[in-house]
Parts: sequence; structure tokens; C-alpha cells
Amino acid sequence: MPPTLGALLRTPHLRLSLLAGQDDQDRRVEWVAVSELEDPTPYLEGGELLLTTGVRWAGGVPDLRDYTRRLAERRITALGFAVGVVLEETPEQLRGAADEYGLALVEVGRETPFIAVGKEVSRLLAKEEYEGLSRAFAAQRGLTRAALTGAPAIVDLLARDLGAWVLLLSADGSVRHAAPASAAGRAAGLGPELDRLRDAGMRASVSLTSLGEQVSAQPLATGRQVRGFLVVGTGGVLGPDERTLVNAAVSLLSLELERTAHSRTARVHEGVLAALLTGALDPLHPGAERLRETLPAPPVVVAAAGGFGPAQPPEGVLVTESGGNALLLAGSEIGEDVLREVLEGPVGVSDPAAYGDLAPALSQAERALEAAAAQGPGERIVRVGDLPGGLLGLADSPAGARMAGDLLAPLLRERTAAELLASLRAYLAASGRWDAAAEALGVHRHTLRYRMNRIRELLPGDLDDPDHRAELWIALRLRGVPGR
Repeated sequence: MPPTLGALLRTPHLRLSLLAGQDDQDRRVEWVAVSELEDPTPYLEGGELLLTTGVRWAGGVPDLRDYTRRLAERRITALGFAVGVVLEETPEQLRGAADEYGLALVEVGRETPFIAVGKEVSRLLAKEEYEGLSRAFAAQRGLTRAALTGAPAIVDLLARDLGAWVLLLSADGSVRHAAPASAAGRAAGLGPELDRLRDAGMRASVSLTSLGEQVSAQPLATGRQVRGFLVVGTGGVLGPDERTLVNAAVSLLSLELERTAHSRTARVHEGVLAALLTGALDPLHPGAERLRETLPAPPVVVAAAGGFGPAQPPEGVLVTESGGNALLLAGSEIGEDVLREVLEGPVGVSDPAAYGDLAPALSQAERALEAAAAQGPGERIVRVGDLPGGLLGLADSPAGARMAGDLLAPLLRERTAAELLASLRAYLAASGRWDAAAEALGVHRHTLRYRMNRIRELLPGDLDDPDHRAELWIALRLRGVPGR
């Protein structure tokens, strides 16, 4: 709060004397203004300490009743008159008018420049602001620590710091916690105000006066869903620091209610997925119709990974943990970006499956995860459909890997081996169609032609020979060469 007039009067180096307005020393000095105008009131807001030297009265002191009356009506805190600049004493007319209109009159000593008074008020204002911020930060830290215990602790601490009663209400208006406990009964009459809040939106608030108390209510929400309400009742209007504290409590309680709600929902989802994968829950049972409506639409895929990533699973994606693996169930259209965000490390993904085939799908995901992990550290996604089968499966052996390395050795020795191998794979995958292969690689077809000419020079076989092309394709697959 701003300093009081009394605090300035008690500052020794200012040498201020109170000539009128002994009962006004507790009034706040909002600012210091200096004016020699006959009517400075158009430039004042009220609450100022107005300083003047009376230079306009050098030739004689006029009737000062109108001047003083206007200042009093403007509700300035006090008028300060500097002696020894123009007049040696404060005019008696000014003293009398100040007494008549109830205006505090202060005499400023000869040795005190106006700037010294302004600096002292600025210093006190800055000190008060700093102390207010320090109190607010300390209170906010206390609320943050209380949040580690839970929502009731936040409510209890807020009520203590504000000297108020506080209610934490559920979304339907029922009391979740009251501080003090006797305040719970005050929730009964808040129904209409809460309805107004629900209709007004997430950033709205309502304030009302009830039985001499100021009551304010704010929604607790993250996103667009209201999780509850915070209601605060005080004996008067909250100041800026107190409003800051209430806003901090609103943020912390919103996050806490969201975390609690998400935690409960996540545990239900984890239990449902574990039951589905183990066969303990049959989603095809006639009585599970409503359950099927909440599950991803089939066909679905099962994904397995070593752990969970930083992102929460989006709607329609279930996760759980089993056998040391993080497991995920989603619709078959799930993108690799979601898999990388929700899961961590190498990921194995099953073929699309019906709900009756989740056990085989889980086995496929685990086999694909083993293949992804075998490729070394890093984040890779291997789908079971990409694993070699048939002749590729037979070739996927140490001997086959050695033969693949020998076949591709002329390319592997080149400095641009990665580009050459990717170009060869894209060319073979496109059955020799230049435009399709170049588009798959994201390069110009002339660039691809240059690379293929270089490949023809390096490889001993004929790229137009179907047998040689088949051997090269298998070798590329066994080497795990990507398509780009």
C-alpha cells in the first residue's frame, strides 16, 4: 500500500510540519505533484501530496478559499507549502481555508527541496511494492508446496493467508473441501451463480456481496472442461497481492483436479487393455456392447516398446505395462509420429487384427520389437509385416548376411555408400521406373540416373538380369537399407 501522510511527517530529513488536518495522517499519499497554477485540479487524480511555493502570490495573498475548496473536493491527500522561497511564512488565509474545508496542510522547510519529498515517496512506494511482491511470492511458494499434498492443503493454506473462508466445489457444485469446515454450508446458495459461470465460459468469474461479505467464485478448468469451482469469502475487497494469490490457487487447483481425473481414467484404461490382451475380457460378448463403443474401431494394432515416452496417449489409444514392456492398442491407422511420442525406444507393431485375435497380435508386436532392438540403439519402428518371411526368412542368417555384404561390397566401400544403396533400393522397388524411384527418394531423376550409372560401373553383375536384381533386392532387405 502507498505510504501515509504521517509516515512522511515522521521522516526527519524532510522537515515537514503539519499545520492543519491532524486527523488525516493515516491518509495514503499516492504520488507527489508540483504546481503553481491557480487551479491545478484538472491535472490531479486525487490522493496526491500537492506542493507549491506560492510564487503567484508574491504581490499579495488573495482569498484562497476557492483554491482550497477545489483541492479538497478533488480529494488530494494534502497541500504542501514551501516557506522561504517566495513567502517567509505559510499564509494565514491558507491555514484558515484548510481548516474550513478539512484539507491537510503541510509546511515544507526552507532546506527541503521538492525533489527530496518526491524521492522519499517514490522510495516508500517501491519498498512497499517490493515487500508486497515478496509476500505474494512467499505465499505462492507455500501454495505450490501445499499442492504436493493435494487440493485440500491448497484450500486450507489459501484460507489462512487471506483470513477468509474458502470452498472447493465439484463441477456439480457439491463441496469437496471447506476451510474452515463450518463454511461448507455457504455452498447451498451458490447454485445460480455457478450456473452463470458455466454459461459465461472458462475465463469468467462472479462476485457478489452476501451478509456484508465479498464472495467471488471462479471455475477450475483445463481446456474446455470445468472440473470444479473455487469460492472465496472475505470481509472486504481483495487487494492486488491477494488477487494474485487467488489466481495462483486457481491454477494449481485446476492442474490438480485435471491430474486426479486423468489418473483415474488412465488406470481404468490400463486395466481394460490388460484384460483384453490376456483374454480376461471378451469385447465380443453381447453384454459388452457399450464397452465396444469406447474402444478403438477394429481392425486394431498392438505395439510393444521398452518404455513410455513423454506424451500422454491421445483419445482412442490405450496403454498399459506388462512383462516389462510398454504396450499400446490403437486403430490400425495410427501414425508413426504418435507411436514415437507415446512410446520410447525401439517399437514393434503387429499386423491389423480383430479383437478376437489380440493374443496373436501381441506375439507379433513382441517379435517385431525384438527385431527392432536387435538393430542396435535408437528409436526405430518395425512392423511385423516388414519382417522377412519365406525365402527372405531363409536368407536371414549369418551366412545370408555375409553373402549380402559381399554382393554389396563395391557400393559399401564408396564414400557415398548410403546414397548409392538407397538409390538402388528405390530403383528396384519401382521396377526400374525412373520417375517413381526419383520421387520416392525426393531427388531429381537426373540425379538418380547419375547414381545408377555409377552403380552399374561398380557392380560386377548386369542390372538388367532378373536373377541379379533379385539377389540385390534380397541383399538390400537383409542389410536393412531404407528407401531413401
